[in-house]
Amino acid sequence: MFKKTLIGVSFVAAAMISATTLGEDATTADPKHYTVEFENDKVRVIRIKYGPGEKSVMHTHGPNVAIFLSDSTVRMHLPDGTSVDVPAEAGGTQWADAEEHLPENLGDGVMEVVLVELKE
Repeated sequence: MFKKTLIGVSFVAAAMISATTLGEDATTADPKHYTVEFENDKVRVIRIKYGPGEKSVMHTHGPNVAIFLSDSTVRMHLPDGTSVDVPAEAGGTQWADAEEHLPENLGDGVMEVVLVELKE
């Protein structure tokens, strides 16, 4: 059973932006790190995997639940030029509204997340 955590709550609040300003979808902008595992008319399940020190490009996600598969610390670079470091524990979960960010794995291990984006 996954444990509930409030990891990244301040990040979620900082990253919430208007849907009209959102950029390119993560799976299009960065297919090296984002793979669609399943999709239907209600959800899209994305596997996210970053090697040590790897960084993405600015991209978006719809409303989602993240399930962390590894312990990690990620620096989330935001569109306004600020950044927030987000620690996560394997088995932890987090909710986020639609958001735009550029993640960077600060750890020396692989960071892996399953992201469930809601379509409705």
